[in-house]
Amino acid sequence: MDSPEPDDEVDEHAFMEALTPSPELAAVIGNGPMPRAVVVTELWNYIKEHKLQDAQFRRLINADEKLKKVFGKSQVSMFEMAPLIGKHLR
Repeated sequence: MDSPEPDDEVDEHAFMEALTPSPELAAVIGNGPMPRAVVVTELWNYIKEHKLQDAQFRRLINADEKLKKVFGKSQVSMFEMAPLIGKHLR
């Protein structure tokens, strides 16, 4: 098997790059730069703590007032969350 070309290599450090959340997202996960993986963990902690996962359809998240500002709507699937969160990170 051929080794990957330098342009094909994945920058492993980019995954752990600290990103700054928007004020709306910071209201949910806290202020300060953090890696995307930490953002996702903190968001899920918030969802679980506030019991926002839909009881019948576990793949759906029922947004409270803070999450509505991040998601732009009152309910999202867990698969929709990544791009919606990405809009709130720099």
